[in-house]
Amino acid sequence: MPLRAVMAAAGLAGIVALAMPAYSATVGDGGANAPAPREPERIYRTTCGYCHGHNIGPIIRGRALPPEAIEAMVRSGNGAMPAFKPTEITHVELAALARWISTSKADPKEHGQ
Repeated sequence: MPLRAVMAAAGLAGIVALAMPAYSATVGDGGANAPAPREPERIYRTTCGYCHGHNIGPIIRGRALPPEAIEAMVRSGNGAMPAFKPTEITHVELAALARWISTSKADPKEHGQ
């Protein structure tokens, strides 16, 4: 690889490394300024539960859905479900939420599809 290309790549890597702490703090990856993650139950109640279990979206609790599938659906969306960005639900929060939904029991108060 030519020296010029190596130096350009090293410069880009330095810029990325400098930017990562700021990025981490905004998406909840443990940055020093990151707010404490919200509890999965709270996120479900205030965000997911608005549709899921209220005749809008499918019931997702008590179905043992794989956490990876939940995370992918939350990030990409599908049909009427919007995609949620890392600025709306951090990576840390999403991983905890997906595990919580996957292991939660069905709630008899929820109804729907």
